[in-house]
Amino acid sequence: MILLLIALFGLLITNGIFLYWLLYECDGIASNTQNKLAIAFILDAFLAMGLLAFYFARNPIGKGKWYWFIVLSILGGLGFSIPFYWWLNKQNAG
Repeated sequence: MILLLIALFGLLITNGIFLYWLLYECDGIASNTQNKLAIAFILDAFLAMGLLAFYFARNPIGKGKWYWFIVLSILGGLGFSIPFYWWLNKQNAG
């Protein structure tokens, strides 16, 4: 149950802040490509997602395939995808 609460927090709070910014405060893609901090953060998140997906492909934690982790990460960020993927695989293991 705690994994679902953490996943819900990641989806609603952290991803919610991003969606609010995207809908109400974003000045467009051109200004975002000039923000080196944002680019570094995005690259770091994608690198972490790729490394975790590679790990899950080599060492499955359950029946859920590794590519579902990538889908969840893109849809809701790592704060959502890690606990939800973990919970989902533990549910299917039994």
